[in-house]
Amino acid sequence: MYFFLGTKKKILYIGKATSLRSRVGSYFSSDIEEKRSKLIEKMVKEAVTVEYTETDSVLEALILETNLIRSHKPFYNTRNKDDKSYNHLVITDEEFPRLLVVRAKDLAEKFTENEIKYEFGPYPSGQLFREALKIIRKLFQFYDTPNPIGAEKSKLARGRIDFNRQIGLYPSKFSKTEYNRTIRHLRLFFEGKKHVLIKELEKDMLKAAKNEKFEKANIIKKQIFALNHIQDISLIKDENRIYRGEENIRIEAYDIAHLQGEEMVGVMTVVEGGEPTKSEYRKFKINLYDKANDPGALEEILTRRLKHPEWPFPQVIVVDGAIAQKNAVERALKKANQIIPVIAVVKDTNHKPVRMIGQKLYIDKYKNDFLLSNAEAHRFALQYHRKKLNKKFIPNN
Repeated sequence: MYFFLGTKKKILYIGKATSLRSRVGSYFSSDIEEKRSKLIEKMVKEAVTVEYTETDSVLEALILETNLIRSHKPFYNTRNKDDKSYNHLVITDEEFPRLLVVRAKDLAEKFTENEIKYEFGPYPSGQLFREALKIIRKLFQFYDTPNPIGAEKSKLARGRIDFNRQIGLYPSKFSKTEYNRTIRHLRLFFEGKKHVLIKELEKDMLKAAKNEKFEKANIIKKQIFALNHIQDISLIKDENRIYRGEENIRIEAYDIAHLQGEEMVGVMTVVEGGEPTKSEYRKFKINLYDKANDPGALEEILTRRLKHPEWPFPQVIVVDGAIAQKNAVERALKKANQIIPVIAVVKDTNHKPVRMIGQKLYIDKYKNDFLLSNAEAHRFALQYHRKKLNKKFIPNN
């Protein structure tokens, strides 16, 4: 962990890195504005000194960084950050609490204060956070079911819980006391109190051994070892990927599908941190055109989309097409007084990408993410269009 400090030791910015020398040194390069931002360039000029602290793993650095940013609110970490789409970890206040990943914008809608036992976050990098949870699940088994344990509405849901118990994702024993102990351990871990957690586990191990519960003592011993030797190679890889310039940006991609103008539809897909966020995909039935007009249809759905400020706005928009499609989207943005870069993916006669039109800086950084988002939009648009056609041509019995 590193800290840029201003006058009177005021924290200006908090970051994490696997190589402090190269990371911190990069802030003093001549092209810092281009690589990071003008805001970060300003932060470096204000900084008086840089301090650091070591953690045992990337996973713990991720947790510590989030906790420190939340408590200190450094100006340059929070400035101009739209954290409505960031992930939070919620531990529900139930008989058998569940660990749920919830976006900031959904917290108030899905839960009351009385329904939340503990809440941690926000975690800006969705991909990094998901990888972190995979590691944590190897240390602690927890429930993450859509409904409270015991409130399953079908045999399928109950069977899924039993199956997840058998493969080690959920607790194997239906013991409220044991599970509450696990929840306490999880809370300590996410509060960055691993040393306290390990002391508690060591005490439990000695107690189990004294009571001749050697199998239990051995399980706890392995858990302590795992906590002291957290394997987070995947987090190192993802953190380095993000630093190289592939930040956790939100990309929205749009595409139009129709059959010679019939049943024309449009879609929006979302890619964040290099992964599709399918829960935020949207479908649009085209209302203004009954003949093929892809640019016009794109302008229509962008105009409608921009009337939803409750949906987090993207950093980049990707469209299937060329100059005409790109211009159509930019017209809609201009009417809504929004400035968002637009990238057009040009295809050949076989619908294979051949080039991109837009800002070269973005294309160089996010080419693969743009291609993924475009492919998802094309797939989703065709799927939606086929469903519309099937409803039209298959008579109701």
